[in-house]
Amino acid sequence: MKPKTVILADGSFPVHNVPLGYLREARHIICCDGGAKNLVLAGLEPEAIIGDLDSLDPEFAGKYADRLFRYSEQETNDLTKAVKWCINKRYKEIVILGATGKREDHTIGNISLLAEYAMEINVIMVTDTGIFRPLLKSSIVRSFPGQQVSVFSINPETEITSEGLKYPLKNLKPRNWWVATLNEAEGESFELSFSGGPLIVYQKFRDY
Repeated sequence: MKPKTVILADGSFPVHNVPLGYLREARHIICCDGGAKNLVLAGLEPEAIIGDLDSLDPEFAGKYADRLFRYSEQETNDLTKAVKWCINKRYKEIVILGATGKREDHTIGNISLLAEYAMEINVIMVTDTGIFRPLLKSSIVRSFPGQQVSVFSINPETEITSEGLKYPLKNLKPRNWWVATLNEAEGESFELSFSGGPLIVYQKFRDY
């Protein structure tokens, strides 16, 4: 996936080369509220800054007043507001960065939201350790031998069967999020077959 659009949330700013590469190569960088300041400190410019804007200091907000989009309603978080803004702009290939690393409740919420975003856009979430990818249907996923893989099911009634994982999943209905985690790819790809869904798959970066 080579997206043109990156959404930078207000979590930990990335330090790994993979997320930084996505950031440097992006044509559109959309920031969630306070994430914009970290972006500017890294020498990059936001196309838009979205959220309730409560964490921006007045001087910074004044400098970027032409690209502030304030949404004060509290029914969705700033990340979802940014995703909806991108959808309205017809930005449909999106990488989300900076969505983890601070508060654990925000991290869990942001990861779970991938299942909803995937209904409308092609999206992945990239962290400093790996990639979270939502799957809406049975899929073959590219990997490498020995890659660490975890599978999360949003719906506990979803039945999952795998091929190409070290610890096979056979008609498994995960009763909790940990059940299908800490697995390992055996080759250049693995297959997940399921009805229902969606699933969220985590793949760790290669260690060098």
